[in-house]
Amino acid sequence: MTRPEFHPLQAEEIARAFNDAGVDYLFLGKSGAILLGYPGSLQSVEVFLEGTAGNGRRIAAALKKLGFEISAALEAEIVAGKDFVQIKTGPFDVDLVFAPDGIASFAEARQRGVTVGVFHVASLRDIIASKRASGRQKDMIELPLLESFRAEYEKRSAPPLRSAADIAADKHQRGDS
Repeated sequence: MTRPEFHPLQAEEIARAFNDAGVDYLFLGKSGAILLGYPGSLQSVEVFLEGTAGNGRRIAAALKKLGFEISAALEAEIVAGKDFVQIKTGPFDVDLVFAPDGIASFAEARQRGVTVGVFHVASLRDIIASKRASGRQKDMIELPLLESFRAEYEKRSAPPLRSAADIAADKHQRGDS
């Protein structure tokens, strides 16, 4: 039986449940890119999570509230922060990633991440780094498209340019020298 394709409503369900439970997370992979506007489809939601026991317990509780069947063994893997946990026992597929290829730490990725509405999403640069580091053929095929999307996204999302006078005035107001 083919599972339904990922759609943003699934991501919204996960985001709301994780936000309500206090889960530290970032959408990652192609699902993260899609939430930032990348055109594409896929089968599962991919989420990068902080690998602490407390966060793991919050993750399991949030997923149970969404209707995922979380066995004791699966919950133990989540609480332990196993590198990769694939869950197909719920209303849609979700991949929990505690140690993605190409990203050194959750804390660093969170600092670079963006929030769009209710979604906490890894930066496109981290999404691309993870796909590149995975070495999977399907990711290698997608990389040129993701790089093109990243270039356009960064142009569209760049902060407004500021003059040297504006920067100096801000420093003066803060009391910097």
